[in-house]
Amino acid sequence: MSRSTTRTRWRVGLTATALLTAGALLPAPAHAEDVTDYTITVDPTAQGAEIDDTMYGVFFEDINRAADGGLYAELVQNRSFEYSTVDNRSYNPLTSWTVDGAAQVVNDAGRLNERNRNYLSLAAGSSVTNAGYNTGIRVEKGKKYDFSVWARAESGSTLAVSLQDADGTLATARRVAVRTGGWAKYEAAFTASRTSSDGRLTVASSGAAALDMVSLFPRDTYKHQSNGLRKDLAEKVAALRPGFLRFPGGCLVNTGSMQDYSEASGWQRARSYQWKDTIGPVEERATNANFWGYNQSYGLGYYEYFRFAEDIGAMPLPVVPALVTGCGQNQAVVDDALLKRHIQDTLDLIEFANGPVTSTWGKKRAQMGHPKPFHLTHIGIGNEENLPVEFMARFKEFRAAIEARYPDITVVSNSGPDDAGSTFDTAWQLNREAGVDMVDEHYYNSPQWFLQNNDRYDSYDRNGPKVFLGEYASWGNAFKNGLAEAAFMTGLERNADIVELASYAPLFANEDYVQWSPDMVWFNNQASWNSANYEVQKLFMNNVGDRVVPSTATSTPSVSGPITGAVGLSTWATTAAYDDVRVTGADGTTLLSDDFSGDASRWKHTGGGSWSLQDGQYVQTDVAAENTMVSAGDANWHDYDLHVKATKKSGKEGFLVAFGVKDTGNYYWWNLGGWNNTTSAVEQAADGGKSTLVSKAGTIETGRAYDIDIKVRGRQVTLYLDGQEWGGFTDDKPAEPFRQVVTEDEKSGDLIVKVVNAQSADARTAIDLGGARVATKARVTTLAAAPDAVNTETETPVAPVTSTFTGVADKFTYTFPANSVTFLRIKQK
Repeated sequence: MSRSTTRTRWRVGLTATALLTAGALLPAPAHAEDVTDYTITVDPTAQGAEIDDTMYGVFFEDINRAADGGLYAELVQNRSFEYSTVDNRSYNPLTSWTVDGAAQVVNDAGRLNERNRNYLSLAAGSSVTNAGYNTGIRVEKGKKYDFSVWARAESGSTLAVSLQDADGTLATARRVAVRTGGWAKYEAAFTASRTSSDGRLTVASSGAAALDMVSLFPRDTYKHQSNGLRKDLAEKVAALRPGFLRFPGGCLVNTGSMQDYSEASGWQRARSYQWKDTIGPVEERATNANFWGYNQSYGLGYYEYFRFAEDIGAMPLPVVPALVTGCGQNQAVVDDALLKRHIQDTLDLIEFANGPVTSTWGKKRAQMGHPKPFHLTHIGIGNEENLPVEFMARFKEFRAAIEARYPDITVVSNSGPDDAGSTFDTAWQLNREAGVDMVDEHYYNSPQWFLQNNDRYDSYDRNGPKVFLGEYASWGNAFKNGLAEAAFMTGLERNADIVELASYAPLFANEDYVQWSPDMVWFNNQASWNSANYEVQKLFMNNVGDRVVPSTATSTPSVSGPITGAVGLSTWATTAAYDDVRVTGADGTTLLSDDFSGDASRWKHTGGGSWSLQDGQYVQTDVAAENTMVSAGDANWHDYDLHVKATKKSGKEGFLVAFGVKDTGNYYWWNLGGWNNTTSAVEQAADGGKSTLVSKAGTIETGRAYDIDIKVRGRQVTLYLDGQEWGGFTDDKPAEPFRQVVTEDEKSGDLIVKVVNAQSADARTAIDLGGARVATKARVTTLAAAPDAVNTETETPVAPVTSTFTGVADKFTYTFPANSVTFLRIKQK
């Protein structure tokens, strides 16, 4: 994941009618005299790129409570009393528990095991109650739930275990006799007598007892696997028919401490994600501080990831840390012994996945219940490192060790957190020089960026490293975001010889625990629902095809004028002072001059933060506030020079100077000292989503006054820092709303014509199949909705509609609805 935020293009003039017949959206009938607005010409005799079965996949990261409280079916939160302020400032070992009577969490030699260090000491006659996730524990009438607990008692005890909500009992209570002596596992089963989403699990003890690993699992997990997955969420992933499963992250992988457990320090909290922590009996697995601000239990570990990939027919693609942190941390760990240990861990991981049962780690896999290998073929090293030189040095050591022992494994590198910029360019240069097989690219941009960059991979070196687009999404879950992503995906398929793997990110979000948005599937403890983005991904993933059939299409006339807008000042987790703001027209006319010697009445406060006049400067003083924008001027200004004097006073980053400001969601800004004061970039915001136009490494000093000058001429912008030209850009790339690609499914013989019409008018289109002999009927799947439509738990305005079109011929006309993604599956004779 990387932090970044456009303006969706629009066009008028295309008109056509659409008929809604029997619930299916059908194209209007065409007539010979109609003038078509677009043409698509297919050449079935030409050879396009072959498309691998694994091209589209899914990326799972434990973000937004995607694992605990999500895909991992455990219903008890903080089941082993390991929550800590290290995980989250608001946490303690009894988070999500309430105590009736006397109880305390203990960490001493009487613990369950060395990794599961905390346990609950419960006094006689006392009880504890767990609140689960979201509104509580979800149970459904007639379904079975399996309770388990590890317990010990000096003199024996009886545990009374019950499920209830505010309205009373949810299942018949169970009694568990705890024998005198050491730790043992005890189990019981419940059958829910009614449905509830706010249940509570209570464990009461007749005598003094110690408890750990208090668990409640639905019996009905995905594929009925033990220690399994929440069925509805897993089924949504399976319905995508993904070619691969990338796991476990993301920023989750290469952040946190790289240290080991030691006798001196005890179990190291906030470790990087290390696969060996996550296998074996669940009561012996570590818990860890999650990068995204909560605790992760590792109940969903590497064995479960491999098993899930197998269950859904996906290629497993794990990612391991390279000892260079990313995601804003930007540190390279210098410890040769530790590096060698991580490399050995990676070799052991491959053996765990693929080794025979006679091998050390293959035996451990077999002991967990899977003697057959998992057929691992790809492994990723690192994630979004902002230090490409340091990363590549370590990557080469990983790759050399893996290739020496496992030459058939594809070792995947990466290119940092952005789609362009100095880090990206350096990383790609190093990857090419090193002869890397595959490079993982990540980017999150505005819908406009995706409409503008359909041709991104057209110019990539056909003989260079292949691309794994491991994380991408436009900023939002509205249908307009899905439309833009769909348009971009037609370019991915056209370049399937370059882009061999691609996955939208992130996959899951629990609506009550969101650290990142947008996301593909949303859920709470009782329901899950597909975003518009999910529906787009599913349509493409279920209709990939085996090869690209070359085709061309006419484009939409582009209408563009100069960059227009007011100016603005902002900060991000930083306090800063601004002075001597001047805006001068190209003809020398003064449009704005403010030295803040009087008041700040010309500035409109549109963001957060706290602004005030101090010593003749305009100062933002809230060090925690993000995007504190104040703006001044006219939204119609164009062709001007902006001068600002800026001084950072304190905080994590630098300052933000905006231009072309139309409103709170549409502007450009020069972000100086962004990304934890490591990078400076120009970002464009449109409809609230940002895209990076140009970036360079750089920091901003505290207490130093900087002279900032921005020259806007037409669509061209030049930027100066302290009188020296820093860089510039020309924002004149059209955001084409009409995109298409054609593929062939060799098994069915179908031509699949895939068309995205991301504009508010229908598109009458003449389709020429180049002499292909085809049936007269086509099976049609259409996604069509208002651009701002968003799927929710109760409403699904973005959903596929299937129909039949009977007017197919070698040459025919089809009307693609406004704001739509349409797939025509046409049988070839």
